[in-house]
Amino acid sequence: MMNRYLLVLFLLGGVGFFFSETASAKPRSSILPVSLRCEYLENPKGLDVSRPRLGWLLDATDAGAFGQRQTAYRVLVASTARLLAKEKGDVWDSGWIVSDEMQHVPYKGRELQSDRTCHWKVQVKDERGTVSAWSKPAFWTTGLFDSGEWKGKWIGSDELYNPAASDNNITDPWLRKTVELSTKPGKAMLFVASVGYHELYVNGERIGDEVLAPAVTDHTKRASYVAYDIAANLRQGTNVIVIWLGTSWSIFPGYMLHEDRPLTPIVTAQVAIYSEESPQSDAKPLATVVTDASWKTHPSPNRLLGKWDFRNMGGEIWDARREIPDWNVETCDETAWRAATEYPTKLTLSAQLVSGNRLVDEIRPVGIVAQPDGSYRVDMGVNFAGWTEVHVNGKEGDTIRFQYSEREQDAMTFNLHSAYVIGAGGKGTFRNRFNYSSGRWITIRGLDKAPAINDINGWMVRTDYRDAARFECSDILQNWIYDRVRWTFENLSLGGFIVDCPQRERMGYGGDAHATSETGMFNYQLGAFYTKWMQDWRDVQGTEPMVGNMLDTNYARKAMTSGRILNNGVLPHTAPTYWGGGGPAWGGIVVSLPWFMYQHYGDKRVLEENFELIDRWLGFLGSHTKDDLLQRFGGQWDFLGDWLWPNATAEGMNNDKPETLCLNNSYYVFNLRTAAKIAEVLGRKAEADQWGRQADVSAKAVHARFFNETDDSYANGSMANLAAALLAEIPPSSLREQVVDRLEKEILDVRGGHIHAGITGGALLFKFLRDEGRDDLIFSMLSKTTYPSWGYMKDNGATTIWEMWEKDLPGHSLLHSSYLYPGAWYIDGLAGIKRDPQHPGFQRFIIRPPVPGATSVSWAEAVFESPAGEIRSKWKREGGQLQLALTVPPNTVAVLHVLPEEAVAIQQYPTITELGEAHGFLRYELPAGTYRLTGL
Repeated sequence: MMNRYLLVLFLLGGVGFFFSETASAKPRSSILPVSLRCEYLENPKGLDVSRPRLGWLLDATDAGAFGQRQTAYRVLVASTARLLAKEKGDVWDSGWIVSDEMQHVPYKGRELQSDRTCHWKVQVKDERGTVSAWSKPAFWTTGLFDSGEWKGKWIGSDELYNPAASDNNITDPWLRKTVELSTKPGKAMLFVASVGYHELYVNGERIGDEVLAPAVTDHTKRASYVAYDIAANLRQGTNVIVIWLGTSWSIFPGYMLHEDRPLTPIVTAQVAIYSEESPQSDAKPLATVVTDASWKTHPSPNRLLGKWDFRNMGGEIWDARREIPDWNVETCDETAWRAATEYPTKLTLSAQLVSGNRLVDEIRPVGIVAQPDGSYRVDMGVNFAGWTEVHVNGKEGDTIRFQYSEREQDAMTFNLHSAYVIGAGGKGTFRNRFNYSSGRWITIRGLDKAPAINDINGWMVRTDYRDAARFECSDILQNWIYDRVRWTFENLSLGGFIVDCPQRERMGYGGDAHATSETGMFNYQLGAFYTKWMQDWRDVQGTEPMVGNMLDTNYARKAMTSGRILNNGVLPHTAPTYWGGGGPAWGGIVVSLPWFMYQHYGDKRVLEENFELIDRWLGFLGSHTKDDLLQRFGGQWDFLGDWLWPNATAEGMNNDKPETLCLNNSYYVFNLRTAAKIAEVLGRKAEADQWGRQADVSAKAVHARFFNETDDSYANGSMANLAAALLAEIPPSSLREQVVDRLEKEILDVRGGHIHAGITGGALLFKFLRDEGRDDLIFSMLSKTTYPSWGYMKDNGATTIWEMWEKDLPGHSLLHSSYLYPGAWYIDGLAGIKRDPQHPGFQRFIIRPPVPGATSVSWAEAVFESPAGEIRSKWKREGGQLQLALTVPPNTVAVLHVLPEEAVAIQQYPTITELGEAHGFLRYELPAGTYRLTGL
């Protein structure tokens, strides 16, 4: 009896213990911070930003819950990982900040020290005030904040490029330093800035997987440095550090300006080596290594082919007879190595604040055909820009040549070619190192027998940004266009800016950026990428555009459009590359792109950093107006309007016709209105008022000069001019709907549903139609398969988007930035995931599927990694009923727009709020969560 009584007491006590433990357990937060970033980057190295911005996303801890929000955050930054683990923020403890902000949170801790590591993490409070778990730890390392801290000298070989030669005459040099260390180091961050590409080796090992480093900058003013953590590669005793330089941009004619910078690749580098992994602020380094004349140099077996100039980007040649097997290790005999040459170069040194280039997609041949002349034609299956690798056999001294082509009928396009000289072993492997090719076909000459498929590889090379979107729909053609637009974009993004084409020019055209920038933002995570490109535009301002032969010393920097330094608000048409023609819409990207970035990322700093650039640019344009209308300025290639519309080559594009003047003036007004919005956000009331007034006055002047009352059009009635006028708000409000109707007529009736615009005109057209919600007109143009159209490209075997609507006009590229503007519409139009203009950064956004009948698509779905988290949208119409599957990420709100006749049932979701009707749409507010909605 007693035992039974004790058993009951034990059981009751256990139950009480269970309930007491449950009652005292901490409630779980509904959210957890993840995906930590610093200046848009994951664990970046070498930042020289004194007050970097931190950011994170939020995961829902219960995927079935709704309304998860962040109400406060706390950031810890520590000098060591150990301190961070103990929750000691000796560098910064923000304390609890009441805020829902999770992007662009400025660091406000103690002054940062150069060459140190900052470890950080964040926790948040949810909508109930419950504290989350800490995020996983992240870090950033600092670069050198003061230019006086740079002790390395600019060094290179004594081989100098001869601009008068028909081909490049200098090899890609090795630069080598032997270092003795008394102990194995704990910390060693090597900073390397080069003019021309570089690779780094320590004790025979390649450091990092970045290729074609660094990202391209304006080498008349700047060189960016890359930070390499080499501590793990160093050892006690003798160490060998080797920097291999590639000629590349060091001989680019647009960068030939200062006599103190030699025409040869050069490098400056330094590393402070510490015994401790996390040295104290006053710690002395174990050793310091800097570049100077004590380094040794030797020619490598690699040499650039071509002259790194327009239509002559060439390739590279590897001479295996000149190989030195131990060139990058201790055993190398340095007898034949010479002292490096120091050069008194004056360039601003700054951190590379964008991801480097990497090999992304492996590409394998789909066929090899023997040619009658003994060569072999390799079909890689797709047009791409990147590296190739080919295993070859032959006799010593044999030269195997590779020619690259975009066109099946041509052995080589744009003089892109490489070569390999066989060494004593009778076999070897050609592989790109400091250049890249572009094309689909490779013609191989000099082989005794056919190569095998497995002997050949290719890789696309691009800046290593992350994807931000996936899209698919019921329409095969739309899926093809979306896929090829993305592929083309990626192939144009090597080097930290978007080039027009990777084979003929490799220039960063501002006009083309209108066709690519929003496509980029809606499909990739490009905050750091575009921030870097805007730095390039600031660097090039004050130098006029350049076209023509910049190797002609009687012309370069002396004649109009030869790159004269004017020190005013003028902009060249490309950055950071200067060279190339354009018009007001090319330089005008410096207004549009920061505004697009602000709308997309909620990034206010990008507006602040570029405000002076914008002000000076608009001042330059204003100095070329008469009676409030922009006048033609500059040289022959400085006032282009639309470019490459259908049949443009035959009609003539570079002209002084009214349509060009009209479009450029409309764009000028668009620039003014956009700048006024930027000034308003920044609280710059005087500039906002000034630019707003000038926009209104100039809009009236444009309307008075170019409006055709007989048919409600502008200038020649083209789509480009109609769209530009509407986007710039040129028509008086009383005429706006008539002009929109006229644009609709131009598309559907005059052009039979086809597009009839080029790069700039088409970009402005799609921008206006996207903003207007005219999915019907966009789909009409994208659904065509006859000339001119994207479908026409598909039916003519395209694997990339062409430069022109015509395929075989000579001299034009088949991998180009011209017509990439549909890429944004697939996400914000067909999938319906739209920015809210009043709430930058996607913490509040719009879901608006195309209205019934706007397209023939029956379903579409997208996953969009917005700056505020992953948004999912899937819709379909079945039996006349709309069905929606939506995911709204934590700490965001979606506003669903549907027509009244497609009202959805919301009874099962008490968190949804009906907002009423506006602009013809029913609106529903959806807090965070996953929803499945159907029509009533």
